[in-house]
Amino acid sequence: MSISAEDATAQGKLLLDNGDFDGAIAAYTKAIRLNPQNAQHYSSRGQAYERKGEWDNAIADCTEAIRLDPHGAEGHFVRGVVYGLRGDFDRGIADCTEAIRRDPKLFKAVWWRARLYDAKGEFYKAIADFTESIRLDPRYAEVYWGRGHAYKETGEFDKAIADFTESIRLKPRYAQVYFGRGYAYGKRGEFDKAIADYTEAILLNPEYVTAYYNRASAYGKQGEYDKAIADYTEAVRIDPKDAGAHYNRGCTHIEKGDYDAAITDFTSAIQINSQAGCFFYARGYAYSEKGDYYNAEADLRQSEKLGYKGPGESQSRRDRMS
Repeated sequence: MSISAEDATAQGKLLLDNGDFDGAIAAYTKAIRLNPQNAQHYSSRGQAYERKGEWDNAIADCTEAIRLDPHGAEGHFVRGVVYGLRGDFDRGIADCTEAIRRDPKLFKAVWWRARLYDAKGEFYKAIADFTESIRLDPRYAEVYWGRGHAYKETGEFDKAIADFTESIRLKPRYAQVYFGRGYAYGKRGEFDKAIADYTEAILLNPEYVTAYYNRASAYGKQGEYDKAIADYTEAVRIDPKDAGAHYNRGCTHIEKGDYDAAITDFTSAIQINSQAGCFFYARGYAYSEKGDYYNAEADLRQSEKLGYKGPGESQSRRDRMS
């Protein structure tokens, strides 16, 4: 029995939705063979190629879709997605802008452009697009998370918290959102709330190393040094090459007066990154507190040689943003 181009397209969509990218590509190829002048067939196959990670093929199909239908939005949108995934944010933004010009209500193009602006560090443009995305369709937790992240980056922590809270309402099991809200609470000095959110993020993702790191930082700022050390230890377990976690655990050992443990941690940090002057400075300080002035002087000289100007540049208990 013969199959129509429309039937092949419907089959391709079903296969794509089920994650069968090769099957979808084959179905869309059949649709193209039956109707080679239909731009939608090319943009749909381009999307399947994008999902499979064959970005050159995806771009080629989207470009053909644009040639066949210069007034259509879909080809520009899918190609914009691919350019963004390849890290070519400017081309991605340009294609999304063209898609939006052709269809101002194309939610996914506005949202994707917002994400690309965010990736470029153009946070105010990202906020404008996330806001427009919410106006077009307020149902998506990811959009509120995106705008909250942009507000966080611009230091607008009250607005960030409001967006993260709405994102959590829409999608309660989203670890990144709890992390983002925890960071914003921490920047406002609300460490109990920050700890609660980092804890929730960890419950949702027990390997969330940055959540352990930031919760440790919050515990340290509250003087709960044993809890801070436990969290830095967990961060080190997950990522033994995280020099910052070794260093910050060492700084917390100094707060407790355990200079031997601090020296061990600073030494581990130095073994991972021997170009960080603050690591040598901190170890030198720990040696001096022990009365080992010979080793202290050697480390302080090395920290100066590396251009470290003093504890004001220290990374101790500085929260990570993601």
